[in-house]
Amino acid sequence: MKLNQLSDNGGARRDRTRVGRGIGCGKGKTSGRGHKGQKSRSGVSIKGFEGGQMPLYRRLPKRGFHNIFRKKLTAVNVGRLQQAIDAGKLDTKGTIDAEALVAAGVVRRVLDGVRLLGQGELKAKLTVDVAGASKGAVAAVEKAGGKVIIRGAAAGSDDKPADGDGAKKKNSGDGE
Repeated sequence: MKLNQLSDNGGARRDRTRVGRGIGCGKGKTSGRGHKGQKSRSGVSIKGFEGGQMPLYRRLPKRGFHNIFRKKLTAVNVGRLQQAIDAGKLDTKGTIDAEALVAAGVVRRVLDGVRLLGQGELKAKLTVDVAGASKGAVAAVEKAGGKVIIRGAAAGSDDKPADGDGAKKKNSGDGE
């Protein structure tokens, strides 16, 4: 058997049906769409229509909240950083930031920043400059002797209100 003798089993690949090529092909004239009307044409927008009845997608209540200002962070585990260091793609002497991770091929693109996650094991001492980091990731980097600089997108995410309950006190109504 040679490479030029290889072929599929008979009937394994079927040709695409070319419609609208005359009556001889069996799919000419109406091309299997029947006659007339919206469904016989392309661009049918009838999917959710229920004959004038209120459609299901409008009968059901809205759920949840969609934050249009949400930051999309690219996630990187500390184990992935260690793999890149072992492969010689990342330099531990300088600060490892988003641009260094893209240049090393650790992440493909930086959206609104990079978030460091704690899965895996880190042995190298390094300084990481990211937009966010989990507690486990910070602990793993500091355990290895390095430090994490958090700036940018998720810097103020753990802020607490200044007063105890975060609400204004009501006036007692003494007429001031």
